[in-house]
Amino acid sequence: MSLRRLALLITGLTLSTTALAAPTHYPLTVDNCGLPLTFAQALHKTVTIGQAATEMLYSLGLSSEVVGTSLWFNEVLPPYKDTNAKIERLADNAPSFESVIAKRPDFVPVQFEWMVGPQGAVATREQFHDLKIPTYILPSDCEGKNNLVGADGTRLEAFRIATLYKSIVQIAEIFDVQDRGQQLIAGYKDRLANAVEQAKTHHSKPVSAVFWFSSPDLNTDPYVAGRKGIPNFMLDTLGMRNIIDSDEEWPTVGWETIAKANPTILVIARMDRRRFPADDHEKKLAFLRSDPVTRNMDAVKNNRIVIMDASAMESSVRLFDGIEQLAKATQAQ
Repeated sequence: MSLRRLALLITGLTLSTTALAAPTHYPLTVDNCGLPLTFAQALHKTVTIGQAATEMLYSLGLSSEVVGTSLWFNEVLPPYKDTNAKIERLADNAPSFESVIAKRPDFVPVQFEWMVGPQGAVATREQFHDLKIPTYILPSDCEGKNNLVGADGTRLEAFRIATLYKSIVQIAEIFDVQDRGQQLIAGYKDRLANAVEQAKTHHSKPVSAVFWFSSPDLNTDPYVAGRKGIPNFMLDTLGMRNIIDSDEEWPTVGWETIAKANPTILVIARMDRRRFPADDHEKKLAFLRSDPVTRNMDAVKNNRIVIMDASAMESSVRLFDGIEQLAKATQAQ
């Protein structure tokens, strides 16, 4: 598919948004990952589990409705720094069930299904719903995905940007701010189309890439982006190729295999989280430049390394920052 045609398809992507500007009529029922959720009125006490959910609410102008946050990869987006500082952070990583319910929330939006799914890293949805606390999983982490296979789930079908837009639409409707959601999505569609145009203008030869998120240990196989997840969507959109062919969200792949494929660009995650040693992007860089396998890769020798916020590699409002950064990186190819 040509980049021009892809740009037109992206620009034309729409949800059913004809009624977005109309006020919400309660009770409102929305389908979320196969579960109907009914809201009797607008909500006012939200606890988020996941940075993507938090910054989505902030982008919709709903920070005043948030009473607690958790599960952060990066510092909050600069425009929301002061606001975020006034809201309690329950945990840098997964919060305890007790800390969430102690805030007496009326809504808990969740970035990753495994936090409240059958495995319940925080608790199961049933535990929350037994307390009359609705949980909302971002659709991009449950639609076309099996989260019971692989460490971070396995994609049954490729990530679709429409699932990100869907979460914005639904959350805007739940909070009765449909006009803000509509404006936000329109702006994101413009940015996506512009990134495609920039990539088309600046690279004419094949470009391949690999996304390195983290590693349990620097001497073990890295977690890299699979062929159906969010980073792969970014690459496909810009006419680039992912060298990884696993359907897992973030499979582990050996450096020998990656080096043999010799990607044009290496994209490494920058994060403030320190769960694993390789969460530190400086340690990633040091490894790449010193390891006998990786240091001979063309991307390393020619410093074709893109340092991207981890949150931009997820289905979040930062995805558009990430794809713009990647499009800019093609200028040097």
